[in-house]
Amino acid sequence: MNERYFLGVDIGGSKSHALIADETGRAVGFGDAGPGNHEVVGYEGLAAVLQDVAAQAEALAGIRRAQIAGAGFGVAGYDWPGERAATLETIATLGLTAPLEAVNDTIIGLLAGAEAGWGVAIISGTSNNCWGWDHTRSRMGHVTGNGMMFGEYGGAVELVWKAVGAVAAAWTRRGPATQLTELFMRQAGADSPEDLLAGLSQGELSIGPDAAPLIFQAADAGDAVATGCLTWSGREVGSLAVGVIRQLGFETLAFEVVLVGSMHNGGARVFEPMRETIHAVAPGARFVRLIVPPVVGAVLLGMEAAGLDAQALRPALIASTRTLLAGSC
Repeated sequence: MNERYFLGVDIGGSKSHALIADETGRAVGFGDAGPGNHEVVGYEGLAAVLQDVAAQAEALAGIRRAQIAGAGFGVAGYDWPGERAATLETIATLGLTAPLEAVNDTIIGLLAGAEAGWGVAIISGTSNNCWGWDHTRSRMGHVTGNGMMFGEYGGAVELVWKAVGAVAAAWTRRGPATQLTELFMRQAGADSPEDLLAGLSQGELSIGPDAAPLIFQAADAGDAVATGCLTWSGREVGSLAVGVIRQLGFETLAFEVVLVGSMHNGGARVFEPMRETIHAVAPGARFVRLIVPPVVGAVLLGMEAAGLDAQALRPALIASTRTLLAGSC
């Protein structure tokens, strides 16, 4: 009963995970639930998701909450210092007595993916975010995390928005014709380009981030407009990192850029413009695709909060998490 365990929680805008590991880095418990971002479900919804995923992970691990010796939380929607008090108050509803830390969910992706435990992480999935942590762990840099409101274009939402604009430009003769028009008409159930644009403008039709694969499809078929949209997206993703790199003074350093999210699966049409944009400012950046759940980084954060050498335990935690999740599938 004297064994110590460490809880990690990844709160997302579409799904949330919890992971428990022992002090050797052996993953023993996992839980999953829906969105917990307070911007989506409120702080009461966040509290409910925290309770749900933690209870699932504890049940699978066969432990009591009192055995948790450290905890780390990566919380989507926690973007500003003014949100820290409310975030910690909500986490406190778990009743943990162990030391803990809470960060934006981008940071746990960085911890999970970076061998050195510092660098820059870019989330490019449904939307986007980018955070960095310096090697001393004393400074963080980040973008706003508010997407198009502040001109941050790096995910499927923004890519589809750009492509819809290209369809509108084609219809109004401000831009070239594109296969995207026909593809989006089918997606939305529109009878004509005018019907599509009228329906979108009046809220009768919609084109969401799930239409992003159509842009890759059109580009694969040789559509120049679709290819241009992907090039634009890659450059915009790269610009997120450039801002964080400049904030932290990484321009002359060798460091890792961890790529998190489904848009990074888009291949060279997105990756190359991103790489060129980043290397123009920081040629020492090395790109790493995150291939383990970001919640691994939350466990590492919890271990650090309790005073463990988390980086030394990272390889064992990654391997055991893969084994645990493979067995639960």
